[in-house]
Amino acid sequence: MTGRVDFYVLDREDSRQRMVVGCRLAEKAYLRDLRAVLLADTTGDAEALDALLWTFADPSFVPHGLIVNGAAADPSAPVQLTADAARAPAADVLVNLSARMPEGFERYPRIAEIVDAEPGRRERARERFKTYRDHALVVETHRLHDGDEP
Repeated sequence: MTGRVDFYVLDREDSRQRMVVGCRLAEKAYLRDLRAVLLADTTGDAEALDALLWTFADPSFVPHGLIVNGAAADPSAPVQLTADAARAPAADVLVNLSARMPEGFERYPRIAEIVDAEPGRRERARERFKTYRDHALVVETHRLHDGDEP
């Protein structure tokens, strides 16, 4: 089902900036009436995204729900945050903020991979890039510099 994967590559090692880019992509999806899942490395990271979605941009409002232990706080919210890809709901876009290959990635028509300059994270992103390409998906890379919008 996946048709396109976009890698957004940040020019520096900055986990907060990586999360802000994820929030901006979630906002874009929401404004286009699309459902999105943001996949974090850990439940703590998903909780940090939950807090950041309230504050990353002044006039912004992105309705979202946090999935913990497989249960969504608000299953009707158009944006869902989780650290467990296997229990994530269906959506139009998967925003992968984690360093791992998302389990069940084939369920999502579009995937956005957010990668900062941390060497280990970059190496794992290269592996995911190859896996997506091996599945004959269209893969594009976008380099983001400070202040660039995704």
